[in-house]
Amino acid sequence: MTGRERVKACLTFNKPDRVPRDLWALPHVMLFEKDKFEKVIAKYPMDISASQLSPGWSDEVVKQTAKKGSYTDDWGSIWYVGEPGIIGEVKKPALEDWSKLKSFKPPYRLIENRDIFYINRSYENTNNFVLSDVTARPFERLQFLRGTQNLFLDIGYDATEFHKLLEIIHEFYLADIASWCKTDVDGIFFMDDLGTNRGPLINPIVWREVFKPLYKEYCDMIHAAGKFAFFHTDGNTEKFFNDFVEIGIDAVNSQLFIMNIEELGKKFKGKITFWGEIDRQSIIPFGVPDDVKKAVMKVRRALDDGNGGVIAQCEWGKYNPIENVEAVFEAWNDKICQ
Repeated sequence: MTGRERVKACLTFNKPDRVPRDLWALPHVMLFEKDKFEKVIAKYPMDISASQLSPGWSDEVVKQTAKKGSYTDDWGSIWYVGEPGIIGEVKKPALEDWSKLKSFKPPYRLIENRDIFYINRSYENTNNFVLSDVTARPFERLQFLRGTQNLFLDIGYDATEFHKLLEIIHEFYLADIASWCKTDVDGIFFMDDLGTNRGPLINPIVWREVFKPLYKEYCDMIHAAGKFAFFHTDGNTEKFFNDFVEIGIDAVNSQLFIMNIEELGKKFKGKITFWGEIDRQSIIPFGVPDDVKKAVMKVRRALDDGNGGVIAQCEWGKYNPIENVEAVFEAWNDKICQ
């Protein structure tokens, strides 16, 4: 199977010849350790390709993180990088003051200037499954624009301005996804970090009322174009998995090791593809290869029945030893689930 065939078989539970591989190299790795990245890719060829250096962030933003200091994102919020190779955080939200909302406009130039010819040419030149750049991230974008504390107050007080801003953001993301739907990519990628280590950042009832309908629109548009919906969310998001299945997300990237992997497998195996991951909070940065292999086997026992529905995804950030990253894919190479 080609990478594209393998991933599609995985997503449709049609018995891929092996589990598809996917490696996310965060900015530090791509900026300062690209030789190591290329070594791993040569040893374990990936099955998923993307059109950017780092999942979730444009190439331009990745380059901005090469040194300490501030930068302004495409939406007008100012970020501070405290450590080279780390994305940083918003220090001056673009709409901290609601008085600026009236004149606020999303960066539609990003959509208008998208080079669809180049994207399609890149697609033609690979046999891998190709993902779009990250598209919609409404909950996170609201935080970046308003600041996290302000946003939670906005939601709590059901502010009129909040709903207006959300409408503006949603319209932009619909246009963004519509643009990607015109390309040849196989999957369209959207995201929102919805959890802490213990549970949701937002009341699931509120999320279902405010954000779930938006996600449903994204998935419907993606599927109408004959593409797969890929979603990333950090934190303990167990309470949202039924919703992810209901709205038609095909693959979800989540922090399995702060949730009950076995229960997730019992409830959702065969209903949604688990797009990784292996514990990047403790095992990959602080463990040894044997610990990593045991973690992979834990995931395999819970999720991997040979029919598909699981992707060998690993996130590689600063301080993660190359030996542990290699151990992830070595463990997935074993066809026998121990």
